[in-house]
Amino acid sequence: MKGEIRDVREIIREEMLMRAKIMAALQEGPMTVPEIALAVGRPAHEVMYWVMGMRKYGQVAETEEDDGYFKYRAVLGEGK
Repeated sequence: MKGEIRDVREIIREEMLMRAKIMAALQEGPMTVPEIALAVGRPAHEVMYWVMGMRKYGQVAETEEDDGYFKYRAVLGEGK
């Protein structure tokens, strides 16, 4: 719901779960946001939000471009 106030613990839990799911998906190799979204079962716009946050903090990095989409890879040992 719009305007809904969420508990901080809920937000932190969601962040940890999404980060773990995305990192697990990327263990198979670099993926585009639509591919990650399919792997984790979430809409691409939500996955884009999480991937950009993880990119900002050095947890994922862009590799090559594939059909107009960047592929992202896990950056192991960083951003933890």
